[in-house]
Amino acid sequence: MPDLRPATARVIDLLDGVGEQHLSAPTPMGPDVTGLLHHLTGLALAFRDAAGKVQGPTTGTPPAPVARPLPDGWRADLVGRLEELGRAWGEPSAWTGMTRAGGVDLPGEVCGLVALDEVLLHGWDLAAATGQPYAPSDAEAEAVLPIVTPPDDPERAAAERRGMFGPALPVPEGASAFERVLALAGRDPAWAPPAR
Repeated sequence: MPDLRPATARVIDLLDGVGEQHLSAPTPMGPDVTGLLHHLTGLALAFRDAAGKVQGPTTGTPPAPVARPLPDGWRADLVGRLEELGRAWGEPSAWTGMTRAGGVDLPGEVCGLVALDEVLLHGWDLAAATGQPYAPSDAEAEAVLPIVTPPDDPERAAAERRGMFGPALPVPEGASAFERVLALAGRDPAWAPPAR
């Protein structure tokens, strides 16, 4: 049962480094930083509720892009939600039985790994977009490798990964465990924002 709190704390630590000048900056996987922050806020709520086996709009609805400015107090709200997410998956009951996230029913033990994967990947997206260091542990990366590794069948891989990951990229020689996760999730580990 992985502990999500180091991953959520790592993302919380990034938030002080997000300035107004970053909000319209691109991110590695599409939306700008504002869109990414909306997504992090939504996924923290959804996976917190998935840990508690909540059946409702927060767990039954696939994530949708949000194209509006961040609300006042967004930073404190996101900190609170990430802290709640980490605590929720600290409960052994979160990892048992069935639950739901994004409208998909799945075992708690799988959902917890998906939650960890989401936090790790989107934390890296935020760090890369804002020029901040980001170093998940090898143990965290190895825990989510099964989530990002595509099945051998290309059609099945495309269907299962749609909306979650880009096409897997070649893993660079000598890559760290987390660089492997990034490449398998369709992210270029060397991505950097364009020069302004």
